[in-house]
Amino acid sequence: MGVKAMLPSYELGFYALVVTCAVLYSGSGIFEASRDSMNRKAFRDGIKPGWHYFGRKMDVADFEWVMWFTSFRNIIIFALSGHVLFGKICSMTVPQHRAVMYMIYGVLAVLGSMGLVYLMIILSHCLVLYSVALAKQKWLCYVAGLCCLTSFKVEPFGSWQSGFVTGAFDLQDVLFYGGCTFTIMRCMSFALESFEKKEGIYSIFDLLKYNFYLPFFFFGPVMTFDQFHAQVSTRELRRKDDEMKSIRVNALLHVGAIVAVDIFFHFFYILTLPSDLKFVNRLSDWSLAGLAYSNLVYDWVKAAVMFGVINTIARLDHLDPPQPPKCITMLYIFAETHFDRGINDWLCKYVYDHIGENHDNILKELVASITTFAITTLWLGPCEVVYIWSLVNCFGLNFELWVQKFFQLGPFAKLEAKLSGAMSRRIRAAFGAVNFWAIVLYNILALNSLEFALLVTKRLLVMGFPVSTLSIWFITYCGVQLIKERERILAIQEEEKGDKAKVE
Repeated sequence: MGVKAMLPSYELGFYALVVTCAVLYSGSGIFEASRDSMNRKAFRDGIKPGWHYFGRKMDVADFEWVMWFTSFRNIIIFALSGHVLFGKICSMTVPQHRAVMYMIYGVLAVLGSMGLVYLMIILSHCLVLYSVALAKQKWLCYVAGLCCLTSFKVEPFGSWQSGFVTGAFDLQDVLFYGGCTFTIMRCMSFALESFEKKEGIYSIFDLLKYNFYLPFFFFGPVMTFDQFHAQVSTRELRRKDDEMKSIRVNALLHVGAIVAVDIFFHFFYILTLPSDLKFVNRLSDWSLAGLAYSNLVYDWVKAAVMFGVINTIARLDHLDPPQPPKCITMLYIFAETHFDRGINDWLCKYVYDHIGENHDNILKELVASITTFAITTLWLGPCEVVYIWSLVNCFGLNFELWVQKFFQLGPFAKLEAKLSGAMSRRIRAAFGAVNFWAIVLYNILALNSLEFALLVTKRLLVMGFPVSTLSIWFITYCGVQLIKERERILAIQEEEKGDKAKVE
């Protein structure tokens, strides 16, 4: 109820004004803190010389972002540009064999960047999981796949395998573990889809073509085997209307996002500030809340840029890859919170939806979410922070269902039925505002540190109560109402498209 309920335009305008003023006020506090801390000794490692003519230094605390645009930049441009050119030639000359050509290019790129031993390690895991797929036993596919994943994520097995790769360069560990772990997820998808195949089994070359598609190999996203196989096997390569225009627009948007982040890092040190808890503790509650929220927004932007660039290349190859994650600004539900939609799709298809079915049964949902987060913990690499992150997010996901079931009970359902759609939407938005900050607080555990997460929680919920707590809750409520308004418009548009399709 309340999904398509309208609110008065003046009310929505008021909400937009409140959110805008709050963001500007919080941003000004972070800007001042960044300017005042530019030369602090504690921030020497995280802030490096930047734009001297503006008198600004740059936040370089994010290893991944710095890696992409310094040491890895030329490799990315060279390898992916080569793939685009190679893929274009194959699509024009031998479209029926383009998957084989992609595989050959991918194998050569992996061999050239990581060496023969690394390639042999990858092939050995592919062979093991292909052999398991021949048995067509689902439980065996899971056991073998998770054991292989454990061999890279749990010591001393991971170090033992990486020790075989000779040579040393800045990106060796990143490429080693990225390529290996994504390979295991792809091989598990292949094995599980082979189980579903009623007659026969896919060939080993189908697995190799799937695994060594270079844009997905090192950093994902994971595209399930059934989707990849169906799309890459298409011989008639036709583009939708204005598809190339869409690809070009997306490419420009990603370039714009990269430039915007670079500018942002010269004026807002959102990644380095949380490393000094004594300094952060002197910030106002508003600035601290903005700092925590900004970290989640930045991580989404980083994921959107990485997967967006890869997806653009995949679309040039006539594939329809998993979309970038949904912006954290548009989230207030735990079920939609993910930074890697490929992994999320994989987990939903093979674990979460498989066990939880329609997600109405509380017990099945609990088992499904615990199993999903257990595998996610293994995927991320078991450690204390990951354990806590998994625990609280698993609780948040189940708590949503518990609250939903509770308010579906007779008395509450009858009470809501008596309310107008607009009032129902307001009440739901109030609960959504609490959920929004639960998502923020739970996820900065993994993005920053346990200590920073505890500091933010203490300041906003204990020391800041009631003024800061209720003020931030109200501002978040206004933001959730704006999200709901966008969802309402999208729902109406989808309904109109459906009606139009029926008429045609």
